[in-house]
Order: sequence, then C-alpha cells, then structure tokens
Amino acid sequence: MAQKPVTAGRSSRSQDADRHAAGSASGDTDRRNPPKGVPEPDDVESSPASTAAPGTRRPGGRTARTRAAVRDAVLSGLADHGYPGLTVEYVADHSGVHKTTLYRRWGGLEGMVADALDMAGEDSWTPPDTGSLEGDLRELAREVVASFSDEASAAAPTAFVAAAFQSERAAAALHSFYAERFTRCETVVARAVERGEATADIDAAALVRAVSAPLLFRVFITREPIDTTLADQSAAAAIAATREGVFTRR
Repeated sequence: MAQKPVTAGRSSRSQDADRHAAGSASGDTDRRNPPKGVPEPDDVESSPASTAAPGTRRPGGRTARTRAAVRDAVLSGLADHGYPGLTVEYVADHSGVHKTTLYRRWGGLEGMVADALDMAGEDSWTPPDTGSLEGDLRELAREVVASFSDEASAAAPTAFVAAAFQSERAAAALHSFYAERFTRCETVVARAVERGEATADIDAAALVRAVSAPLLFRVFITREPIDTTLADQSAAAAIAATREGVFTRR
C-alpha cells in the first residue's frame, strides 16, 4: 500500500521557493529553539493565517512553493543524515528559505518533519482494485515491498519512523499518516463485502493492518529483506484468517 510516508524525490528543490540574500542567520546552531533578536525576513506573505500552528495551513501560491521546498529539503536531509543529523541550517540551505522564517512558521525541526508527513498524507493515492479481495490484499502487500525493499527509496520513510521515537510531534504525525492510509485501504474490504467475499461484521481495520504487519516487522524489527514472495504469503495468510472468521468483530 503506498506505505512509505513520502516519495523520496531527493534534492528536488523548488527554484521558485522564497530566498533571502542574507541566507542563514550566522552563529545559531540550535536545532530546536528559535534564534533570539533576529529580524524576521519579509519573504512570506503576512496574513492572519500566519499565526496558525505550524503545519496546519493549506496555502497556495508562493507560500505553497515555500512549503514544498521545505518538505523536499526535509526529505533529502532525512534520507542523507537521518533525524539526528538533520538541522535547521541544512533545511535552510537546501530549501532557500531563511532560517528565521523556518522557526517562525514551523517552530523548528519537529514542526518541519510533522508538516512533511502532513503533505505526504495529502496525496491522491488509492488502494488497488483487482476485482477480488485476495488480489487487492496481494497488491497492497506488494506495494509495501516496493516502498521498503530498495535502500534508497526506503531511507526517508525509515528516518520518519526513527524520528517518531525521538519526537512526540513526529510520532503524532506518523500515527495520523498511517491511520489515514489504513482508512483508505479499508475500501478494499468494503468492496469485498459488497461482492459477498466477506461478511458485514468483518473488522476491516484489523484485516488491512494484518497484511502489512509481517512485512513491516521484518523491515523495522528483525531488519530482514522482504520480497514479493513474502508479500504474497502475507496476503494469503490474511485471506485464510478472514475465511476462518479471525477478523470478525466480537
């Protein structure tokens, strides 16, 4: 299922992003606390929405380009250095957005990482529709493999998971991303009920999670490789459990 929170488009920076001649404010290397006494650059539109919590706006135009540029820089930094190595200076240098603006709008790295996950959740991804529950679950499992079997494509989403263990805000954003993703996946179960492949009392949320759980266990816990054979096994196991009533709501 498009399990990875992001598309690892490494270093695909927006050339239209806001840039400041002053660059990063010198001498401030604090990753989390905003710099004191530094004038805020006039590189972002001033509006009442500017007081919204970081990552809560859904702006358009120049502000949207700025947000996308910051997102791309965060993804590139996570993929290259992981969460512990990501700094506000890196994001400023790679996005072209002044460091003071980053602090003002996102509050620091936690806000930028959370917003990158929020943007990932705004995509148009939909679960597969093969015409059967078994086929849909198999394709969902294979998408997990496609997302995490390649080291380069898995770098950023893996870093997001690591960040969730170090930042409460990143953890909340990751939870929201996957909760929304799994909710989309429940569509395949609803279609199966309509076709008579499953009963109406099936726990759709539990079923779709059961498909990816064995694969993600290998990726993040035992650090073992995954492939399409394992994906197909995971889907087959979920189907067998469904037929035995394992996912029936009690």
